[in-house]
Amino acid sequence: MPENEMSIRIGTGERGGTFYTQGLALKAAMERIPRTPRIEVVESPAGMSIENAYRLDAGDIDFGFISAPWVAAAKQGAPPFTQAVDLRIAAPMNLGPNFFVARADSELRTVSDLRGRRVAVGMKDGGMAPHAEGVFAALGMGPDDLERIYVDFAEGAEMLAAGTVDAQFQCPIPNRVMTELSERISVRVLTYDPPHLDAALKAIPHDQRIMMRKGALRGLDQDVPQLGVLNLLVTHARIDATTVEHVVGTIILAATELGRLDPLFAGLAELIETFRSQNRAMREFGGVELHPGAVRAYLETGSLR
Repeated sequence: MPENEMSIRIGTGERGGTFYTQGLALKAAMERIPRTPRIEVVESPAGMSIENAYRLDAGDIDFGFISAPWVAAAKQGAPPFTQAVDLRIAAPMNLGPNFFVARADSELRTVSDLRGRRVAVGMKDGGMAPHAEGVFAALGMGPDDLERIYVDFAEGAEMLAAGTVDAQFQCPIPNRVMTELSERISVRVLTYDPPHLDAALKAIPHDQRIMMRKGALRGLDQDVPQLGVLNLLVTHARIDATTVEHVVGTIILAATELGRLDPLFAGLAELIETFRSQNRAMREFGGVELHPGAVRAYLETGSLR
């Protein structure tokens, strides 16, 4: 068990974003457990998934939120990474849609309509921009087919509200930026033609088909199939097993409470059950294994077989 005077640093995302709010919920739940060290929620103003992997490598954080497509890429040193990072999986965090949103008064209806438009795709060195590029490539849209605008979520929403971009690539809901945007202006979630969604799912590792449900945000008046991204809590191979076991064990036991603290965690118990029922290869995310401390926590709680 970690000592009380220690701290556990969790790399998240920009203030108010999904990773950041989930990090705050983790902090609140974990610090209620006896003998838990102080939890430090660390912002990632530059690049979220990508930056968190590099900060794990540098020892600046102990755990970090990283989207599943970039876990294997980090391990292999494949683009967008320039070096390999020896990551290990700690726990699933949430499965939610990454989606394109436009003003409801625009002509845009589908993702393929983005050709020739200005689109806010996230930070240049972040995880959202290469995710968007995977979608564009799957739909046959190259570098010159649309204008990418590299800004954070909040600025992208401001630009969409002002009409200076035609669409924005948004992260899983509920998130504060998307909620506030949909309350300020009327928005439309762009859909995929079925072959295009199938192509994007094949192009982006570990993305899954997910349904955005009617009423999930103001202006969404029908169920819409989208790309679902699995976000993970990841650590480094060097982090000691006792610390990882304590953190993961707490997450497993607090899964229901975490869902009350942050609706992004609403499906956490089901995700953990999926981990339990999957075979080992499916839990490794492109060869990135569970940390030994995480394995111990899952075994102790009956969450792994």
